[in-house]
Amino acid sequence: MREVVMEGPNETGDVDRVSDGSLDSNGRPASLSLTGSWRASAFIIGDEFSERLSFYGIASNLITYMTTGLHESLASAAKNTNNWSGVTLVAPLFGAYFADALFGKYWTIAAVSAIYIAVYVVISQGLLLLTISVSISSLRPPPCMENGNCPTATQGQMAFFFVSLYLISIGTGGLKPCLEAFGADQFDERNKVERQRKVSFFNWWYFGLCMGALIAFTILVYIQDNVSWGLGFGIPAIAMAVALVIFMAGTKFYRHKVPAGSPLTLIAKVVISAIRKRHMELPDNPAVLYDGLDKDSPLMVKRKLSHTNCLRFLDKAAILDHSSFDANHPRSWYLCTLTQVEEVKLLFCIFPIWLTMLTYGIVFAQTSTLFTKQGSTMNRRINAHFEIPAASLQSFTTISILMLIPIYDRAFVPLFRRLTGHQRGITMLQRIGIGLLMSILSMIVAAVVEKQRIDVAREHDLLDSPKSVIPISIFRLLPQYILSGVSDVFAIVGQQEFFYDQVSDRARSFGVALYLCAMGVGSFLSSLLITIIESITGKGSSWFNSNINRGHLDYFYWLLAVISTANFILYSVISHSYEYKELRSMDSLLIE
Repeated sequence: MREVVMEGPNETGDVDRVSDGSLDSNGRPASLSLTGSWRASAFIIGDEFSERLSFYGIASNLITYMTTGLHESLASAAKNTNNWSGVTLVAPLFGAYFADALFGKYWTIAAVSAIYIAVYVVISQGLLLLTISVSISSLRPPPCMENGNCPTATQGQMAFFFVSLYLISIGTGGLKPCLEAFGADQFDERNKVERQRKVSFFNWWYFGLCMGALIAFTILVYIQDNVSWGLGFGIPAIAMAVALVIFMAGTKFYRHKVPAGSPLTLIAKVVISAIRKRHMELPDNPAVLYDGLDKDSPLMVKRKLSHTNCLRFLDKAAILDHSSFDANHPRSWYLCTLTQVEEVKLLFCIFPIWLTMLTYGIVFAQTSTLFTKQGSTMNRRINAHFEIPAASLQSFTTISILMLIPIYDRAFVPLFRRLTGHQRGITMLQRIGIGLLMSILSMIVAAVVEKQRIDVAREHDLLDSPKSVIPISIFRLLPQYILSGVSDVFAIVGQQEFFYDQVSDRARSFGVALYLCAMGVGSFLSSLLITIIESITGKGSSWFNSNINRGHLDYFYWLLAVISTANFILYSVISHSYEYKELRSMDSLLIE
């Protein structure tokens, strides 16, 4: 008899669509179709493509609208953009909770996407409100006067705009942690070939994401700058409707896992159990610790974690004594299984790695904020009739990613797999480390180019003419954008793999949310850093002067390069001592 584990719609019973944990008539895992796993993940990647087109259609040019449409100062616009990005990327922690603990990934994705569309209809969703706020003249300040004075937006106008903006964060918070984890769930780790193909999934996932971003950086940014802000912000609303259609179209192909409870609740149970037994002595042999069935797990702990010697105090939560059972059932807030303890250890052990990702998040935030403002002052003409939007230069980051990912997946990984014998070619932490190095180089290049831009402005007596075009090509910024793209291929995709893989089965959405949260906290830290520097340098000599020609963004980039270098050294030390998750293999459950 099959044990079919469900979280979404009823399955047809076909073998290639049976969820993880299903068994054949002999009690062995059912073989799963490799074609089916790629087919299912393709729909999910398509959903991500549309969702990212929608998101980057807003995020890529937001600082330009804030400075030109709302007449905010450069520092305020940069901080507000960073704060919004921060909230949007921290919100997935809440989405991950609902997916892991309550509804499962499928229903969380479907529900949040449907809410997106429903609130469009009642004109209460962020993207549509945002379209209204930039389209109706009464909801934004009037244009600047001929003498250069720009009326500031009223409190009501600002409130309407930011309420609209932050509603988008709520929707993104529900989708982002679930989509990627759900896509990776389509590959069965019990199958050797599928385990290898899951490595490719993260690369192609980011490829699909970047395709959506590329359209946003080129077509949507051009529409916003040259046609209409309302149309440029309205198209992303349509993209979200398309995203829901794509996701629902693949329903019958998906594999599902039931929600197994919040990892935060499990952390509380293990810590409290260990504290209650703090006076007990740990046995020398961990084999005597309790390791009964974890009934909260959809796999019924068929994938048990190997015991580790780190954080041994938590092992006390698995000590058996006379108070461990109540009516022949383990007391869940007093006795935990050894696998549950190891699940909590995993979360604690990845936390130092997570902390070192915050600095990368600060650097990551610059490509859509200060890089764009640099470009807005430079010569952007391609010919007499076409001027490239400053925000469109982000497309070169995306293009470099789109070019490098197939090379990495089809050439780099197979080559290094033969050289190192490692399934991924290089380890996940090595991949992240290379990305961190590239981010340092991008900041160094950005500082050098910014100094050149200011020097050219000085030579042409344009330092006090912030609206004048400086005769230096915007394509001088290409190296820093391309280095950012190379950095993303290693650091971003590496983080996605690491935080998905190095948590327990029950915490996959939470792991993806942690990676996103690091980027979000990095955006907050970027805003905090700008505030601190402004308070130190003062208005007269601010590095973020509204007249960017009188500012010193080059100093800021050098500071980020120094901070990133120190962070890389710390990361190297922490990653060198990190021990990867190990499973206690059960041959009867493996499919070769």
